[in-house]
Amino acid sequence: MVYCTGTSHDLRRPMRRLYTIGLVMIWLSFSVTSLLGDEENGAPRLAPLTAAFFIVNVLAATQDIAVDGWALTMLDRRNVGYASTCNSVGQTAGYFLGNVVFLALESADFCNSYLRVEPAPTGIVTLDTFLLFWGLVFLVTTTLVGVFKSEKNENLVVRHSSSDSEELVGPVVARGGVNVGEQEWSTEPYAQADESEAPGILSSYRQLIGILRLTNIQTYILCTMFCKLGMAVADSLTGLKLIEYGVPKEKLAMLGVPVVPLQVILPVIISRYTAGPFPLTVFMYAYVPRLLFGFVFAALVWWTRSLGMADGAGHFPGYYYAVVVLLYALHQVATCSMFVAVMAWHSRISDPRVGGTYMTLLNTISNLAVNWPSMIAMWFVDMLTTRECHSKATGGVLDATCPSANSEACKTAGGSCVVLSDGYFYEMAISMGLGFLWLFYFGR
Repeated sequence: MVYCTGTSHDLRRPMRRLYTIGLVMIWLSFSVTSLLGDEENGAPRLAPLTAAFFIVNVLAATQDIAVDGWALTMLDRRNVGYASTCNSVGQTAGYFLGNVVFLALESADFCNSYLRVEPAPTGIVTLDTFLLFWGLVFLVTTTLVGVFKSEKNENLVVRHSSSDSEELVGPVVARGGVNVGEQEWSTEPYAQADESEAPGILSSYRQLIGILRLTNIQTYILCTMFCKLGMAVADSLTGLKLIEYGVPKEKLAMLGVPVVPLQVILPVIISRYTAGPFPLTVFMYAYVPRLLFGFVFAALVWWTRSLGMADGAGHFPGYYYAVVVLLYALHQVATCSMFVAVMAWHSRISDPRVGGTYMTLLNTISNLAVNWPSMIAMWFVDMLTTRECHSKATGGVLDATCPSANSEACKTAGGSCVVLSDGYFYEMAISMGLGFLWLFYFGR
């Protein structure tokens, strides 16, 4: 039996955060047009924009920690792996509403083509109305939670059977597909120090430092921080390259609509295999297919470039979009399998005594493992790309330089940048090579 002190079930603090998010979004809805800048309002006002979105992100991240901790305590220890299913389905729904639906309804071309009888110069939804709607949704749903949901303000008792504790030891990690050592996932470095300490920011950071001192956590961080090197280029640059070679971004966003039901169903199916003691087995089974998708996406970008250059107007045949949807759906099977497996693993090894602190630390490491390789890939892709400025009138080579696809110097000279060799393909080869190196070292 584990006695957890300092577990707060007071709804007032999370409700205040949600109310603040809603109010900031409503304020943005009335001022975002002027803040973003246009011909009437001048240049963008970066300082207030940064401040507003910084506040929203800090509050949302804090709320995320509370949700992570709740997932660990509301589910039985044997079923805690299903927390990843809720997380995945929720993120899919949020991405669909906030990205795909918004881009479609905000696009005048899409609305005029599919939703309107009489064309209009703007979409059905604008950014300000979108922010106003979801700000009001935040206020209404938070109020309903406060009215209809009540929780007891008492300490939480979490019971672990002997079989539960055996499932969390180090050999399980090795059998799950990643060899991170034979030691137990001991909580001793931080558990005893915090049992008599009042909960607060300082105690949370002491717990965090104690967790980071665990040998297996350090090995797991090292393993995780490099595991997405092989997928960085495929995941972060492929969509941008398709847009660069002529695919309309609105159509590219709408291609994700047929895949949404798959993204909702997949976590439910995958959770049958990740809810057990070896969730990382699913991760390793999906790793190689997702790595090999680098070849597939490189071929897709090459094909897109050929079709775009042949057409000249950026029009692509229907079978092209059908192929893109099929490839995206297959890629989502591997991506979703890895995501659900990692989230299930985090749920299993996180100690409920420190709630969301443990879980959020692991999730933050996982997110960093995705973001830092993607940032480097985006940074270097133009440096590895060779372009020439060709005259639009004669087709001859001009003296203007083309450091990027939309070079102002080339446009001023009356030309357009033509890609001679795309750094995307070089980066893809390097990325996949690093991915196979990771697989050789950590996947044994």
